[in-house]
Amino acid sequence: MVDIGDAAPDFTVPLANGDVESFTLSEHLDEAPIVLAFFPAAFTSTCTTEMCTFRDRLANFEDVGATVYGISVDLPYTLNEFRRENDLNFGLLSDERRELIDAYGVTDTFSPVDMRVAQRAVFVVDGDGTITYRWVGDDPKQEPDYEAVREAAADASA
Repeated sequence: MVDIGDAAPDFTVPLANGDVESFTLSEHLDEAPIVLAFFPAAFTSTCTTEMCTFRDRLANFEDVGATVYGISVDLPYTLNEFRRENDLNFGLLSDERRELIDAYGVTDTFSPVDMRVAQRAVFVVDGDGTITYRWVGDDPKQEPDYEAVREAAADASA
């Protein structure tokens, strides 16, 4: 698992932002600090609550210059519908090939179907591409400390 001080693994995945575009982390470091919020699955209760909380607090992140992206293994078309239904005002990244959850070390298994999904986790990446904050939930129902994430983003922008 990547840790604070490590270089953030670079990646290129589909970005669901109403359309579907390609997103490469290293090409977006000018948006740093970047909050990468991994969540297990769209349209599930805790994941919806988490993404809606980021939506409701987005101004707090923008105030410190941070950009938020949600990440799950859902297809980009599913993520666009999830964005639309929940009026999410930030992009969602599709890790449909499960490369990010492996690279960031946040793979979980959804039983009983033995499907690999993301653990609930948050990373903050600074403008140099370095991980400056890491939080990984012990339980899929556990949400991050949103204020701690905002403070970490503020520190990364300084």
